[in-house]
Amino acid sequence: MNWCFRRSAGFPALSYAELGSPESPVMLLLHGVTRCGGDWEPVAGALAGEWRLVALDHRGHGESDRAGSYLVMDYVEDAVRFLRNEIGVPAVVVGHSLGAMVGAALAAEVPELVRGVILEDPPFHSMGERIEGTAWQAQFKGMQTVAQRDFRSEDFTSLLADLQIPQADGGSKRLGELRSRASLQWSADCLQRVDPGVFTPLVAGRWLDGYRVADICGRIECPTLLMQADPACGGALCEEDAREAVHALRFGTHERFPGAGHQLHRDETGLFLEKAARFLCRVAPRSALTKTRPDF
Repeated sequence: MNWCFRRSAGFPALSYAELGSPESPVMLLLHGVTRCGGDWEPVAGALAGEWRLVALDHRGHGESDRAGSYLVMDYVEDAVRFLRNEIGVPAVVVGHSLGAMVGAALAAEVPELVRGVILEDPPFHSMGERIEGTAWQAQFKGMQTVAQRDFRSEDFTSLLADLQIPQADGGSKRLGELRSRASLQWSADCLQRVDPGVFTPLVAGRWLDGYRVADICGRIECPTLLMQADPACGGALCEEDAREAVHALRFGTHERFPGAGHQLHRDETGLFLEKAARFLCRVAPRSALTKTRPDF
């Protein structure tokens, strides 16, 4: 796929990639923490036919500038500026994890520029005030240590595989036992371009400072699709936070993915696109997908 790579004005300057016709409606893609805009590659081919895709690298990720602060609200501020100044027309926003929380806030802050939003397994308080002592905190502490080292990609992969992740039974497992080698390789590739400072507010439980889930969801005026992975299989959106969000959303649809982990668009690509297509028919003048399940 022939992505066109650009950088935004201002600081931090944000790297982004575009794919699809300039005449097509815009879809802004927002990745999760430690990832980059390239994380959307598995679904880009199915979407680009009828959408102008814009995949953003958050501050401190990918090719974007590093910054002094990495609270979720800092990413929100960047995204608001980006949507206003670089895109400037109403867009559908699709966000995964951190990107989902940013996407929800975008819809609340600049409703005139967001026609619909897909929130893929937003972690909310699982990576905020409730992170202490969890597998997520252990994972991010380990990733921060790895990100501070200077190794070739394969060494990063091995280091990630050896991280010890606490389990519900009181024991622990290597991350390499919980993820495929290909998944670890992609994580390692992304991690080499992450500012280690990204992890500081995460592991300290301060990541969501200033971010109010119920208030933000209650101010969203456009159709919203909340996708929830299975918490028992590594999903980040817990039942308590899902109920809070669903209760606050006035135009929300809640879709569960039983048996699926946090990376829905990568691990459950066909089902992700199928559910997204049904939703997009409500917010776009035509379906964004010509097929509900792509051929891979």
